[in-house]
Amino acid sequence: MTRVLSALVLLPIVIGAVWFLPPIATLALALVAAGLAFMEYATIAAALEARIPRAVCGTAVLAACAAVGGTGVPAEIVIMTAVISVGALAVGSGHPGPAILRDTAASLFPVLYIGLPLGALVAVRVSGGREAVLLLMACIVISDSAQYYTGRALGRRPLAPAISPKKTIEGALGGLVFGTASMVAGGRLVFPAAGLPMLVLVGAGIAALGIVGDLFESLLKRSAGVKDSSGLIPGHGGVLDRIDSWLFAAPVYYVFVRYLQF
Repeated sequence: MTRVLSALVLLPIVIGAVWFLPPIATLALALVAAGLAFMEYATIAAALEARIPRAVCGTAVLAACAAVGGTGVPAEIVIMTAVISVGALAVGSGHPGPAILRDTAASLFPVLYIGLPLGALVAVRVSGGREAVLLLMACIVISDSAQYYTGRALGRRPLAPAISPKKTIEGALGGLVFGTASMVAGGRLVFPAAGLPMLVLVGAGIAALGIVGDLFESLLKRSAGVKDSSGLIPGHGGVLDRIDSWLFAAPVYYVFVRYLQF
């Protein structure tokens, strides 16, 4: 019940911001999500004994999100600035050792893992419109739900037992089928110029990458020995737990919306 109530509160906020408000509202929502997700990531990184400069890295994550989201600042400038800043801080620490590469990589990774994908989602709102964003949401939600219910009904063979013991191959196939079907059905309305093979390819890619994104975040948590990224959302865990599928799927969808939907 807690899980359902949380969804009933969050979904109207997200859908309302995307549908009824201008793109700047979607950017604001993405920045909030990016900031919260980064803090959860930083906690996981600390549990893995990686030391990251939170202020610098958090700023870089937000800047990357805003850059890709259409503020006019080139994303490559943000990334290069982040690399230089983190590298300079590493030099300034004056502590050579085997952990330096781990800490530097962990510091830069959230820019790519969190900032750019959420910015891509905003860019979809700008270039593809509100319908395009909601179609992506529907595809991921339907795929996730199909994975759960298909896995419960038919699941026998584990998908990645060392990472997420409850996920099954049958559940993943169900998510792939229903996620692809939802993209094809909705895509014929939202992207009438896109051919059926392209919609099938994009739908399958989004569903598959959503599964991989979910498993990747589970891999991070399991490696750190934590169940959820945080307890911010009752019944759901943290923000990173809710957007893990989006972080791998959104960039591919952005490429489709921006360059391939013809």
